[in-house]
Amino acid sequence: MLIREATLADWPAIWPFLREIVAAGETYTYPRDLPEEQARAMWLLEPPGRTVVAVDDGGAVLGTAKMNPNHMGGAAHIASASFMVDPGCSGRGVGRALGEHVLEWARAEGYRAMQFNAVVETNTRAVALWRSLGFEVLATLPEGFHHPTKGYVGLHIMYRRL
Repeated sequence: MLIREATLADWPAIWPFLREIVAAGETYTYPRDLPEEQARAMWLLEPPGRTVVAVDDGGAVLGTAKMNPNHMGGAAHIASASFMVDPGCSGRGVGRALGEHVLEWARAEGYRAMQFNAVVETNTRAVALWRSLGFEVLATLPEGFHHPTKGYVGLHIMYRRL
């Protein structure tokens, strides 16, 4: 697996699984009917943000991550990131590889920590992955996320010092 900078030419490969994940409404705070143009603008970031794709040996996109400062001004030293893995590629280490890549990028860019603002507590695979990469749950907003089948569930804020 290779992780490289995403380009506009990667969007047709990213959009189908991003749309599927967002439409399911189980893991992201995006509107479930997010229009493609808005999704592309939100996902393919301009500097100081960065978007990458994980590709297999044949060049097929397996997943993607976007990384950016979490806030501006006096809080711009804290990074954040978001991840999407094609559900057909689940269990192949794509999320872990993207997570490790993002952490390396944040360190190299001089960030002091990384914060995830909204990890749905029922997304247990993601929570376990982030914990295994050194993140901790700082707080959980009770009933902060309306899951389509589980009702109102908690929304974690996760953090890791770099």
